[in-house]
Amino acid sequence: MANCPRCGDKLPFFSFREKQLEVDARLAAEKAAQYASSNAQLEARVRVLEQIVTDRGAETAAQIDALRKTRLEAPVRSGEQETLS
Repeated sequence: MANCPRCGDKLPFFSFREKQLEVDARLAAEKAAQYASSNAQLEARVRVLEQIVTDRGAETAAQIDALRKTRLEAPVRSGEQETLS
C-alpha cells in the first residue's frame, strides 16, 4: 500500500481501492456459491432425466408427469423462465 511520503498515512485513493476490492471479492464469493448451488440442482435433474431416458419400463410417462407436477409446484426464482408446458 502506498503511503504519504510526509506523514506516512495511507493515500486516500489506495484506501478506497482496497475497500472496493474487498467488496468485489465478497460479491464474487457469493456468486460462486449461488452458481455451485444451481449447478448441483441441474446435475440432479440431469441424473433423473438420464434415468428416465435409459429406463424402458412402463413407468416413464408417470415419472415425466411427476417431474412436471413438482416443477410446476416449485416457485420460479427471478431470472428463470418456466420451460415446461
